[in-house]
Amino acid sequence: MMNRRDALKNTALLGGSAAISTSLLGLLQSCQSQDRLSWTPQLFSAEQAKLVSALVDTILPKTGTPGGLDMKVDMFIDLFYAKILDAEGQKGILAAMDQFNADCKAQQGKSFQDLSLSQKQEFLKAEEAKNAKLPRGIWGYAVEKTEPAGFYRNFKSMAVMGYCTSAEIGKNQLKYDPVPGPYQGCIPLEDVGGVWSL
Repeated sequence: MMNRRDALKNTALLGGSAAISTSLLGLLQSCQSQDRLSWTPQLFSAEQAKLVSALVDTILPKTGTPGGLDMKVDMFIDLFYAKILDAEGQKGILAAMDQFNADCKAQQGKSFQDLSLSQKQEFLKAEEAKNAKLPRGIWGYAVEKTEPAGFYRNFKSMAVMGYCTSAEIGKNQLKYDPVPGPYQGCIPLEDVGGVWSL
């Protein structure tokens, strides 16, 4: 039987530790063309899919820009876990998700997806505080050793990565500079500005 620590270790490749590859971006783009009404999760149960959608919507809500659900980040995460993780990794992430929701029920009296927005935010703030930080990395590879990050921090990193690498957000919301582009060797830092997608 897998314990919680083992489940969290099995999610170590997720989020900040996952290298963005051509196949990964292909998964993301395949979700964009799928109709949400006809979506059947590849890995998650119906209850787990509701949890993932609620998490994505809370972490990346729709504001003046599209939200995580608009970019189908929840569908991407399901497809990523189903296609990229091996059987042991899938078992680990599903166990970690179920434990996350069990903790939420114990503390808040309800599943995460059934909480009010303020309750969701309060619970996630507590999860953020108790989870170890993700290791610093270069090009998706960890350059330091840390305690395994918990489910929430790994999930959040995965959601943000899926969101920021979607075509709509990368091209139309973040600053975008196609590669190859012109070389500009010496420009003032203040001329760079903003957050860049590449």
